[in-house]
Amino acid sequence: MASTLSRRTVLGGLALTATGLLAACGGGSRQATSGSGAWSFTDDTGRTAELDRRPTRIAGLNDAIASLWNYGVVPVASFGYTALEDDVNFEGRDVSKVTQVGRTYGEIDVEALAAQQPDLILTHAYPVDSSGKLDAAKPLYGFKDLKQQETVAAIAPIVALAMRGSATGVVARTAEFASAVGVSRATLDGHRKDYDAARQRLRKATGSGLTAMAVAAYPAEGVHIAKAVDDPALRSYTELGLKYPDPGGDAYYWQQVSWENIGEHRTDVVLYSLRAMTGKELLEQPTFARLPAAAAGQVFPWEFSAMDYVAQARTIDRLAANLEKSRKVT
Repeated sequence: MASTLSRRTVLGGLALTATGLLAACGGGSRQATSGSGAWSFTDDTGRTAELDRRPTRIAGLNDAIASLWNYGVVPVASFGYTALEDDVNFEGRDVSKVTQVGRTYGEIDVEALAAQQPDLILTHAYPVDSSGKLDAAKPLYGFKDLKQQETVAAIAPIVALAMRGSATGVVARTAEFASAVGVSRATLDGHRKDYDAARQRLRKATGSGLTAMAVAAYPAEGVHIAKAVDDPALRSYTELGLKYPDPGGDAYYWQQVSWENIGEHRTDVVLYSLRAMTGKELLEQPTFARLPAAAAGQVFPWEFSAMDYVAQARTIDRLAANLEKSRKVT
């Protein structure tokens, strides 16, 4: 990862985190038991959260609880990179229903969180390299440090879902957790139909062989080109036929390119982070403006959306719509 730039910061606010080395979607037994008796769930760090009943009061990271809300589970408290009203994943939601105990990364009002009496706290874990390795010496995403994480864990068990591999796996894992906390199979299956339809639309849109790159650009730093293999959403797009050239370099997730050298990376489409320079600002950079995608007006938003059927269907549909109106220019 380049300098202090974090994945979530530019995708809508991401970062690296957390615990244990596990395989693509986590390791070991991950069954959840529920009903009138005990409930348990083994997360992607290998830790098992155990309660005497199914959790109903769930707090957690904005990115994660957005998915639960999309499935009908309203969280009791939130923390994250931004306030909920500034997070696109909560557009149209009455965020007054949620107690926001953290509106800046790593700043969590522990007393306010405890006052909401959560049964469970949901967050994400990010790998430290392309192998998908999680590092137990690093805090889970959303926490300033391990001490803060331990303090929060004393309030309620923490469940972490890993943001690695393909988005298809992460979305399925999120649905698995949603089912464990009581979301009906009928609800999940209904939303999955829309998700599958959006994926088919994107597969058709990539049939013309369009190439793309996703970037986060800053005036003083140049352009950070994301590596599709390291980003779950981008990886899932390539599985549907989107051609995504490897930007090179040995660094995890990003290849940093100077403004002078951005012309070496020519694609039909450029996707720009919503947390970095805007499309308009990019086009004001002379070297970027000479890229084929820029000259053709094929510069579109790169959206970070929650890893659930609802949010992903919406984002994939928007991407497909942009690709449908694009053409080969390289």
